[in-house]
Amino acid sequence: MPSPLRSLAAHALGLVRQVSFVHRPVHALAVRMMATRWGASFVRSVLHAPTLEPLGYEVWAARYDVLTAADRSAIRAHIAAMAHRPPISVVMPVYATSPKLLKAAIESVRAQLYPNWELCIADDASPGDAVWRLLSRYAARDCRIKLVRRPVNGHICAATNSALELARGDFVALMDHDDLLPRRALYEVAAVLDRHPDADIVYSDEDKIDGRGLRFEPYFKTDWNYDLLLGQNMVSHLGVYRRSLVEAVGGLRVGFEGSQDYDLTLRIAERTTRDRIHHIPWVLYHWRQQAGTASFSESQMARCADAARRAVEEHLDRTGQPGCEVTNLPGMPGWVRVRRPIPAPAPLVSIVVPTRDRAELLGACADGVLHRTDYAPLELLIVDNGSVEPETHALFAELRKDPRVRILAAPGPFNFSALNNRAAAQARGEVLVLLNNDVSLERSDWLTELVSHAVRPRVGAVGAKLDYPDGTVQHAGVAIGVGGVAAHFGPGAGAADRGYFGHLAMIRDVSAVTAACLALRKSVFDEVGGLDAEGLAVAFNDVDLCLKIRAAGYDIVWTPFAELTHHESASRGSDLAPGALARFNAEVAAMRARWGDVLDSDPFYGPNFDRQHTDFRLAYPPARKPPWRA
Repeated sequence: MPSPLRSLAAHALGLVRQVSFVHRPVHALAVRMMATRWGASFVRSVLHAPTLEPLGYEVWAARYDVLTAADRSAIRAHIAAMAHRPPISVVMPVYATSPKLLKAAIESVRAQLYPNWELCIADDASPGDAVWRLLSRYAARDCRIKLVRRPVNGHICAATNSALELARGDFVALMDHDDLLPRRALYEVAAVLDRHPDADIVYSDEDKIDGRGLRFEPYFKTDWNYDLLLGQNMVSHLGVYRRSLVEAVGGLRVGFEGSQDYDLTLRIAERTTRDRIHHIPWVLYHWRQQAGTASFSESQMARCADAARRAVEEHLDRTGQPGCEVTNLPGMPGWVRVRRPIPAPAPLVSIVVPTRDRAELLGACADGVLHRTDYAPLELLIVDNGSVEPETHALFAELRKDPRVRILAAPGPFNFSALNNRAAAQARGEVLVLLNNDVSLERSDWLTELVSHAVRPRVGAVGAKLDYPDGTVQHAGVAIGVGGVAAHFGPGAGAADRGYFGHLAMIRDVSAVTAACLALRKSVFDEVGGLDAEGLAVAFNDVDLCLKIRAAGYDIVWTPFAELTHHESASRGSDLAPGALARFNAEVAAMRARWGDVLDSDPFYGPNFDRQHTDFRLAYPPARKPPWRA
């Protein structure tokens, strides 16, 4: 879809959204189109996924995000039974705020079901006396509201630090002066702190709210996701931090306005461990998007984007990750990409390609590896699973002329796990790349990108972005538990589709990646015992491998910057063909028996999403049980 038409369609939708009786049928039509591959491709070529959400999310929230009298009673009983009820300081910088919006923000704090809070407000030298008089009236009415009036305007970082000086709570929650907290917000935070008293960071999902009170664009986030955090401020709202750590890092840093909370999250995360960072998978913050007004981050986007880049750059330096290049992503202000260096000398990479005939596929794959890849050194191990066609043997003879190529004979029934294990045992490289013979290469830097992540000590395996031959997405990581065992993120998305809040365009941690193109250190492969050749000969062996790697304490990373074309199952056919169905069902049963509880709770595809799809559609009902019911 041409860019001007895409912009026109997005503008038209903005107008349609203002008229509910028009918006409803248009939205319903878009949802029906999304159910087909061609329709999904068309819609995504015009609009970003969150743009489709307002009406559907409004209905979902009205059904599932409403507290009954019984819920409120159960919450109060839960609070009374808590062993830990830490005081929470809500910190709010204020400057020249609309009285209506400021009142709503303050009242949303006063309405909290959790009573052990204080609201620390710094008036950042708002012009005139109207704002200060309003704040003073509230402070006189509620002793939990504490005020300071700054003599000069210092902007959001300085003002927030002034409010922080008033805080006495064990934890600090950051809140903007025109946003809203739902009544359950601080209770949900307290419930986490009661279960995990050693928590240092707690964050929730968030949405936006317009001038009419319409909630839209919900961001249902992943659990702690270090690589995604290096690309975007995924913590943001509602972010709650242990106050002693906020003070230890010196509060917010002047000069990082617009990305000040991003910088704070990175600096505090350096002083804790991932088991002390907790995500609440529910919307506990409404970010005001008022027509006709713009927040600092909206009006000063270039400055915010530069602050985000610097925050990540300095974090990488402080944490001993030198040589990284941090750049803002084109067209996605405030989001960044981290390019990582290759060690010197560069490690030898062993690329393993199982094959049986289909010389045209293997030839294209091998040509890309040997002649259109800018990484060296490498070796290509072709595992011949009983090829018989003359064209294949002629290709083998030609490939053997290259000293980087070894062809390993492995006759017998097709067993993807056994073929790769056999080659891995003979590989000389420090890094292994498992690569299907039906993958062709479009970009010469694919292997450099994969290796740059595979050598990171905390990373166990790395996956690539795979496209169908028509340019739409085939694989952007794997969501476990979807459809029973696992399914790919992104199938059918357009080439320019950034995905749900950038998830198709940003490096991120996932639960698994496909072995159609998977890189990992040989030491990690050996540590977890390789692929399961007994129980998972063909399907799900890559998911099982990734889950074993995660169980061993490593992360699985997916990167969109290693991009290849995958002619999916072109060489071996479908798992659902009549002759393969019994074997496939047995492998499904093996995965469910081995990983059942793990498959039911993917930390990177939360309980508010439909478990039959990977396109971030909402679940009816969501799987999450609220803490007063759990």
